[in-house]
Amino acid sequence: MARTKEFDPDAALQAALELFWRRGYEATSMADLVEELGIGRASLYATFGSKHELYLRALERYGEQTDPVLLAELTQSGPVLPAIRAVVRRYAAESTGSGRERGCFVVNTAVELVPHDPSAARRVEASLAHLEALLTAALVRAEAQGELPEGRDPRALARMLMVLMQGMRVMGKVADGPARVRDAAEQALVLLG
Repeated sequence: MARTKEFDPDAALQAALELFWRRGYEATSMADLVEELGIGRASLYATFGSKHELYLRALERYGEQTDPVLLAELTQSGPVLPAIRAVVRRYAAESTGSGRERGCFVVNTAVELVPHDPSAARRVEASLAHLEALLTAALVRAEAQGELPEGRDPRALARMLMVLMQGMRVMGKVADGPARVRDAAEQALVLLG
């Protein structure tokens, strides 16, 4: 007779996400995961596979939690540029506020794993491409509504904003980062018109 799981896999995945986000991949051992999740090593392996597989699933979970918020912000009806400005300013505030040390889980993965982990690299690229696509679609709408000055390239602006937003997550971790992040965000917003 098969044993039933004595833990909630969804809650365990969320706890793993939080631990990896705080500590990073390399600094989190299987012993750390066992302790944090409160489940046995065998159950952890049976449910999630390897530490690497668990990390990749945590990265996917992170996207599932953050993408709908961004989508809702950028697809609301009415003028688009105020929504884009609000998103950029939210990123700046999150990058310099409480919990800024954690940064963005996708950016942390890009810095730590992408140079040598093709699976992580694919997921990071997919996440960044998704962000770029959301920003591009919003800026195309802004252009169609006459909100962008003549000659502005929505895709190029989206790429600039995406790079800025992810860079703010890195710079926010630096002691002198808050002023730099706020200044950079405001200057980028000037380019929108």
